[in-house]
Amino acid sequence: MKFDNCIFILVFFLMNCSSSPEITEDPVKEHSNAKPNILLIIADDVSKDAVPNYTEGIIKANMPNLQGLMSTGITFDNVWAYPVCSPTRASIITGKYGFKTGVLTVDDPISLSETSLQQSITNYTNNAYATAIIGKWHLSKNTSDPLTFGVNYFAGILNGGISNYLNWPLVENGTSSISSEYATTKLTDLAINWLGSQTKPWFLWMAYNAPHTPFHLAPTKLHSQGSLATDTTSINENPLPYYLSALEAIDTEMGRLFNSLTVKERENTIIIFIGDNGSPNKVAQTPYKRTTVKGSLYQGGINVPMVVSGKGVDRLGAREPGLINSTDLFTTIGNIAGIQVKEIENSISFYDTFIDTNATRRNYVYSEKEDAYSVRDTTYKYIKFENGREELYNLSTDAYEKVNLMNNTLTTEASEAKLALIVEADRIRS
Repeated sequence: MKFDNCIFILVFFLMNCSSSPEITEDPVKEHSNAKPNILLIIADDVSKDAVPNYTEGIIKANMPNLQGLMSTGITFDNVWAYPVCSPTRASIITGKYGFKTGVLTVDDPISLSETSLQQSITNYTNNAYATAIIGKWHLSKNTSDPLTFGVNYFAGILNGGISNYLNWPLVENGTSSISSEYATTKLTDLAINWLGSQTKPWFLWMAYNAPHTPFHLAPTKLHSQGSLATDTTSINENPLPYYLSALEAIDTEMGRLFNSLTVKERENTIIIFIGDNGSPNKVAQTPYKRTTVKGSLYQGGINVPMVVSGKGVDRLGAREPGLINSTDLFTTIGNIAGIQVKEIENSISFYDTFIDTNATRRNYVYSEKEDAYSVRDTTYKYIKFENGREELYNLSTDAYEKVNLMNNTLTTEASEAKLALIVEADRIRS
């Protein structure tokens, strides 16, 4: 190994020594010498059943801008997040599983002693990037915490949700106010204004709070669901079109955000779109059930949509079957910014998949909640509950977990797979 690479990895280790990271000295493939802009878009409570280009679900949101990203980039099929939003966000910003950060359910606060993704990028690029989080934070309730966490600019919502999309608490760099503008539009305005003032490469974490409840009809110009009644009874009787209107509003405002960039900026920007957990049970679509979506460790709760497109992505219109954890965004975004570390903590970079169909991929992915955990390989999935109950599924033949193999005598193959998954879970959790 070259001497300067040794020094880099030593520095990376020392800056994260409080969490004793494990670093794999496997440098990622070079994509480009230029530092690209990075736009991470997180949609709140969005599974694959409502998103175009996925087979799950029957009624899809009209999302031409997202579909544009899909046609010019990669659609990922096997991304695991957490059953609810705070743990997913914590996993992305730290590269750690929830049992390590203590963020396992909604409203669990994150320790400000963690080294954030934004702080890592600042440290290892010599402050080459401007960083911002705009939208939903939901990792603590102190107005200054996002800034304390190493983010240059924060504007958005501290809590998990808002009670009214037209009357909601906005925090901007520690100052609180009430906004009467439609939340998705206001957050996009704030993002456009921030981007317009940047003079160096930027990393924007754009966390829309939509289409999280309350279900509502988005402004007419932002969706294609038509004229719907807005009384509470109508919404409660059939919330799906209202949910889709809010999701379509995200897509419309995403397009406005993209169009605010100059051609040169857009060409030098990589965009990542991801859902943070499964859809709410009231809008769950087949093959999911109300008990297998948000809040659960079943596929409808943790297998989320993700799309990557833009600068450095050579696989156009591709589908990626590899196993990916939400934690993996930490190293991957770090790689995009120029940090040459393949693996740290619970984050394994999938950066190489942007250009290489034969890139090395994970053997296992993991997710958890406060009373259970789950681990899977390319074929089998194991769930262990705190009360001792076990579930095992063959996802290659039973993609939506209808037959718990534990209810019958296991085949030799299934028994061996179960043992391997338990060994992996024990390794992860040790």
